[in-house]
Amino acid sequence: MQLLKHAHACVSLVGDQGRIVIDPGTLTPDAAEAVAAAEAVLITHEHFDHFDEELIAKALEARPELRVYGPESVVGRWEARRGQVTAVAAGDRHTVGGFDIAVFGELHALIHRDMPRVTNVGYLVDERLYHPGDAYHVPEAPVETLLLPTSGPWTKLGEAVDYVREVAPKRAVQIHEILLSDMGQQSAKAMIGNLTEAEVSIVPAGDSITV
Repeated sequence: MQLLKHAHACVSLVGDQGRIVIDPGTLTPDAAEAVAAAEAVLITHEHFDHFDEELIAKALEARPELRVYGPESVVGRWEARRGQVTAVAAGDRHTVGGFDIAVFGELHALIHRDMPRVTNVGYLVDERLYHPGDAYHVPEAPVETLLLPTSGPWTKLGEAVDYVREVAPKRAVQIHEILLSDMGQQSAKAMIGNLTEAEVSIVPAGDSITV
C-alpha cells in the first residue's frame, strides 16, 4: 500500500481496491481534500486535532456512499446516519476500502491527572501498519510499520523509545509531530533510532512512501 502523509496525525492509505484516510483533524490543512478522495474515514478519538466534526458532517451529507468508523464517542453524534457510520471498539475487525482493519486499545494516553481520558482506538491495517491515535497501546499482533506520535502534551521521547521496543516494528514513521521543529524531528529520529532496532523515518506532509 501507499502511505500519503498529511500534516500532524493524518495519513491516507491507498491500495489496489480503495483509499482510506485516518484522523483528518483541524490541524491538517488538506483534510477536506483527503476525505473527498477516500472511500472511508477512520477516527481514533474525538480530539479536534484528529477529528474535524464539521468537515465529516458535511462530507457525510454530500456523499451518501462515504463510510466513517470510530469510537461511539465520535460516531454516536450521527444517530440518523447509522448506515454510513460504524462504532468500533477493541477486538473488532472490518473490511474497509479493500483493507483489513483490526481495532485495538481503549483509552487516550494520560495528559494530566485533572483531565479525563477519552476513548481512543488504534487501527492495524492489513496486519502490517498500525496507527495508535494518541496512545502507546501495544497491539497483540505483529506490526511492520508503526506510525509513532512524537510530540504533544502527553508524549515523552523516553516512553516513545520503550513503545517502539515493545511493538518491535521494522519501521517507525513519525506522526503527531506538528509541535516539533525540523531539528526536533531529527533529534527524535536519532534518539529513537539509536535506542531501538527500528528504521525511523520522517515523511514530510505531501510525500508518500510504500509500506
